Amino acid sequence: MTFPVVGMVGGGQLARMTHEAGIPLGIRFKLLSDTPQDSAAQVVSDVVVGDYRDLDTLREFARGCDVITFDHEHVPTEHLRALEADGIPVRPGPDALVHAQDKGVMRAKLDAIGVPCPRHRIVSGPQDVAAFAAEGDGFPVVLKTVRGGYDGKGVWVVGSVEEAADPFKAGVPVLAEEKVDFLRELAANVVRSPHGQAVAYPVVESRQVDGVCDTVIAPAPDLDEGLAVRASEMALNIAKELGVVGHLAVELFQTRDGRILVNELAMRPHNSGHWSMDGAVTSQFANHVRAVLDLPLGDPRPRAEWTVMVNVLGGDYPDMYSAYLHCMARDPQLKIHMYGKDVKPGRKVGHVNTYGDDLDDVLERARHAAGYLRGTITE
Repeated sequence: MTFPVVGMVGGGQLARMTHEAGIPLGIRFKLLSDTPQDSAAQVVSDVVVGDYRDLDTLREFARGCDVITFDHEHVPTEHLRALEADGIPVRPGPDALVHAQDKGVMRAKLDAIGVPCPRHRIVSGPQDVAAFAAEGDGFPVVLKTVRGGYDGKGVWVVGSVEEAADPFKAGVPVLAEEKVDFLRELAANVVRSPHGQAVAYPVVESRQVDGVCDTVIAPAPDLDEGLAVRASEMALNIAKELGVVGHLAVELFQTRDGRILVNELAMRPHNSGHWSMDGAVTSQFANHVRAVLDLPLGDPRPRAEWTVMVNVLGGDYPDMYSAYLHCMARDPQLKIHMYGKDVKPGRKVGHVNTYGDDLDDVLERARHAAGYLRGTITE
C-alpha cells in the first residue's frame, strides 16, 4: 500500500506548516499555489501553479490526490461541489466550508442551532444600518462584507450613518453586527474526523493589534473553568452540526457580563492554534492531517503549564536572520518559525513560541524575541 497524497489548495504559511506536520508520517503533499514563491511552494516538492478559482485547474490538480484540503476558504463553493461529484474527497466539504466563506450563512446557521452570537442582520444600505443601530444601543456598529476579508480587512466600525457608506461600494452583501463590549477575545480550537472522532485544545486568549492577531496565550489565563468547558463544548457542537472535517477555530468574545459569543469561524489551521506546534502533544497541523485522512486523532493536551505565541510582523529591518544569534543565545528554549516571506511592514512573516511555568516570564520572552526579530527591540 502506498502512502496517501494530500492535495493542499493554497500556498501560504498554513500549508507550509501542515506539510511539515505530514513529513514524519510519510504523507505526500501536492500543492496548488498562486506563485512558485509562495511560502509552501518553497518547501513542497510537487507544486502546481494555477488559479484556484478555475474549475478545470482544480480538476487537473486533483488528479492523483487522495483528499483535497485548504489553507484558505476562498475556493468557490460550486467548484467544491463539482469536485465531490467527480468522486474526490473534499475536507472540509462545501456544505461545511460555506459557513466559513459566507458570514451571513454562518450567522443564520448558528442562530438555527442555538449558538449565542452578537445581534446581527444583513443590511441593504446606510439607512438600513441606521435602523439596525436604533434597534439596539445605537452607534457604533460593526459592518462586514459577507465574503472575503481577514485580519481586519472587510470590516468597518462605523459611528454614524455617513460613515456607513463605504462598505456598500463593493456591491456585495453587508452584515451589520452590534459592537460587543467584550472583556477579551478567546478561541476554541477543535479537530473532527470523518467518522466523528473529535478533540478539543485548551481555550486560548487571543490579543489583537490593529485587527491582526498579535499574541496567543494557552490556556487563557484566569478563565473560569465552567466557561472554558462551555466554550469547548460549543466548538465541538458547531463542528458536529456543520459536518466539519479537519480543524475548526471558533473565535469568541468573552463579554463583561460573563457570556461567550461567537465572532468568526475558520475551517483550517488557525493563528490561534500556532502555539500547539511546540506546546501541545499533537499540533493543530498534525491533527488536521490526521483528520482529513481519517486517521485516529492525536492528544491535544498541553506539554507545559503556559505556552505563548507572538506573531513576527515585518518592519523596517529586513535581515531577520542576523537576529537569530541574539534570540537563540538569550533563550535556548525559544522556538522560531519563519514562513519564507519577503519582509514588508505589518506582514506576518513568522511567529515565536515560548513555554514554561511562569506566565509573566513566558510572555516577556516571546515578546522580546518577536520584537528583536522585527527590529523594534535592539538589546
